[in-house]
Amino acid sequence: MPNLSLLLIGNPASASCPLQISPPRVVVRLEGSFSANCTSLSDQIDGMGWESPYGGLDLTQGVTSLLFSIDSVPVWELEPMCYVNLHDGDQCVKLLPVTVYKMPDSVSLRQNSTTVKESEQFAIQCDIVNVAPARNLSVLWHKGNKILNSETFIESSPSPVSKSSVLTLTAHRDDDGAEIWCEAKLNLWPGEQGPAMMHSMSHRVTVFYPPTYTKAGNETLEMTVGENMTLNCNAKGNPPPSYHWEFPKFTKEWHDNKEVIEPILTLPFELPGVYTCTAYSKQGNVTKYFNISEAPRSRTTFGVIVGVGVAVGVLLLIAGAYFVTPNGTFSFNKDGYQPGTPSGPV
Repeated sequence: MPNLSLLLIGNPASASCPLQISPPRVVVRLEGSFSANCTSLSDQIDGMGWESPYGGLDLTQGVTSLLFSIDSVPVWELEPMCYVNLHDGDQCVKLLPVTVYKMPDSVSLRQNSTTVKESEQFAIQCDIVNVAPARNLSVLWHKGNKILNSETFIESSPSPVSKSSVLTLTAHRDDDGAEIWCEAKLNLWPGEQGPAMMHSMSHRVTVFYPPTYTKAGNETLEMTVGENMTLNCNAKGNPPPSYHWEFPKFTKEWHDNKEVIEPILTLPFELPGVYTCTAYSKQGNVTKYFNISEAPRSRTTFGVIVGVGVAVGVLLLIAGAYFVTPNGTFSFNKDGYQPGTPSGPV
């Protein structure tokens, strides 16, 4: 191993220091292996070597390239340096950045309550156990295919630590049944290179909310007696609502003896009135009114009567024009009998 004091008086690698390391940086898991080659871009050197507490190489003369390798990385911090002694007595060094990582032992979710009411805030915690280095860790929160939030950490220790990320949300009915999950990612590699990211099991959100009608607003309908009518009181809620109907005072016996609990009512129209439906659950209730009136009777018969009356009147006018005599009497034959005129000799 070369004298460390010589390295300390050397100049850092720069444009004037003819050293090139390939690869320029290393990412390796603990107990993993790697190698890197240091090459001098100048032949005006006396020798070169690697300084490292593990796998170091003494000053080697007559070479312009020197390979550094470790079969099993034993520590969390490792900073190997390639150095070169020049003919003019100067020395320069170049550091090889090495990041030693460890994927988490586990990524899991915690929530104090498995259910939440609409408009209430709730928190879900993502626990990442034994990950290194945490300064490169990011936690991504997902709801379905959408990223809700991301978090990074300020951490100086290169060795494994456990971290937690908390997501706070306000419950909305549209979130009922949605899947939320967290993802732990070590940002050590460009693009999508490196080991696979770890994510938690998804948590399915349960949001309680009061009933809301799928067809909002009260309804007014006109029906014909005997015609089937359908009244839709269907409502959405969590838990699913129950239903209670109230009817006008019918005479049919089944209305008095049978309680209707379905959201959609279909029955023959008998009497006008207000039909009331209430959808209810532990989260609340909502009421809808159906104002049912009898449709006006068909105007066809009335129209026929009026039409016939008008036709008769017209006919009478025409008949009068042809058969009424000047003195106001009625005759079917104008050349026939005339009142007050003798019919023969006296």
